[in-house]
This record gives sequence, C-alpha cells and structure tokens, in this order.
Amino acid sequence: MSAKINHVAMVSTEYAMLGRFYEVLFGMKTSPNAKPHSAVTVGDGYVGLNFNPRRPGRAGGLDHFGIQVEDVESVFERMAKKYPDVNWLKRPGNRPFAGITTHDPDGNIFDLSQVDMENRTDIYEEGEWNQERYITHYAVRTLHPEKCAEFYCDVLGLQMGNRTEDDENYYVTDGRMTAVLMPWDITKYTDGGISRPGPDHIAFKVESIDALKTDMETMIERNICLAPPRMGLGPEGKARQDLVDRSTPYGQYYLSDFDNVIVAVHE
Repeated sequence: MSAKINHVAMVSTEYAMLGRFYEVLFGMKTSPNAKPHSAVTVGDGYVGLNFNPRRPGRAGGLDHFGIQVEDVESVFERMAKKYPDVNWLKRPGNRPFAGITTHDPDGNIFDLSQVDMENRTDIYEEGEWNQERYITHYAVRTLHPEKCAEFYCDVLGLQMGNRTEDDENYYVTDGRMTAVLMPWDITKYTDGGISRPGPDHIAFKVESIDALKTDMETMIERNICLAPPRMGLGPEGKARQDLVDRSTPYGQYYLSDFDNVIVAVHE
C-alpha cells in the first residue's frame, strides 16, 4: 500500500496571476494541457499547484490537497471499516489530479485518485522532472492532529514522519511531500486575527534563500503587479508571523504569495 501527495489547491479571484507568481518566483511550469478559462495549474515535477477561480459562497485561499493511491476501492473498504462517518463524492472529469473528494475525521478536505481512474485528468504529459525549487509541505491546523495522522497512515498508506517530544505537530509523508497536521487552539491567536481550523500554509525548499529574495526583487521591479503583500505588518501581522514561526520547525524564511497565502521557505 503506497500513496503520493500529488497536488495542492488554492481558490482565488486572481487565480491567473497566482499561477504567474509561482511560475516566475519558484520556477514552476504551467501545464500545456490546462484549461486557463476554468483554472490554472503549475507544477514542480512532482506536485501540482492548482489555482481555482473563486465563486460566490466559496472561501478563498489555500483550500485542499490531493493523494494518489494504488487502489481507491481498497481505501473505501478501510474507510468504511474504521471511519464510517467519513463520506466521499465522485468529481467531474474536468478536474486535474482528482477523481474523488473526501475528508479526514476532522473534516479537512482532500482529493483522492488512482492513476487509471476514469474521471481523473492527467495534464502533464512529460511526466515528472527535477527542479531546484519545489513544494515540500502542506500544513493544516486541526482539532485532533494525532487522530488525523493515524487516518492518513492506516487508510491511505502515507507514513508517519519523525517528530521531537516537544513538537505539537504530526507529520505524514510519502517520502518527499509531507502533510503537516498542526493543533488548532483559539488561545494561540492572542494579539492576532483569529483563523478557523483548516489549511494554514505551504512550504518550499530552495537552493538559496538569498537567491530567492533577489529573484523576488527582480520580479517586482519588472512587474509591480506581482508584488506580494508584506508579512508581519502591524501588531496583528507580527503576531500571525510569530505564530507560524513558532509552530513551523522547517521554516527559515516566510513570505506571502500574491493572494495572502503564507509560504514557508527552507534550504
């Protein structure tokens, strides 16, 4: 039983510009088979980053991630046996990487697929490739991180990652990409804006943080429209940055993307 975290999705009214932001700053490639009138997809050779247009009634920002398994039916069997309250929906065939949408025991949404699934769309014909800047973590704040970690390992086949004794987070990984399950506690938001449980941030590995900063300055000089909001502005902004810094052992530098999603960066 093996699984791969194959994509991360965001929802935004500026979905086209978000795609360009990650393409320029992190070297991600736009899929030649994407449908830009309905969504934008870029990739790092292993993980796809999907930007979906925001529609009325749908929250914006970091939205969900996706897992590819060998056999969806066996996953359903384990779900029904161990987690009978977890349900799922079959998705339309125009959704890249996704055949089924479901959730973990805390209600965190993720997509589920297998390679030969009938209603799953493959949009990178060239397969996998390697690049210096790539996604390594998808982080979500949830009420019962340990229980959710057990779900992802027992039902989906991800592996439990290493953690120190004083680390509140739980990590589930496919060997390269990691989902970080962070505890949500309203008291952690003292002095800052309160965020509900759900997706928190993504993380990239880069060859050099200094080089990334230089590239960001160059990007902004050439196209001010791609300038991201600054992190840590004002007392509430500083409190939010301090929170992610305290709870993110892999983060060395933090920035916001074009549409206010937090990105942790490490070398």
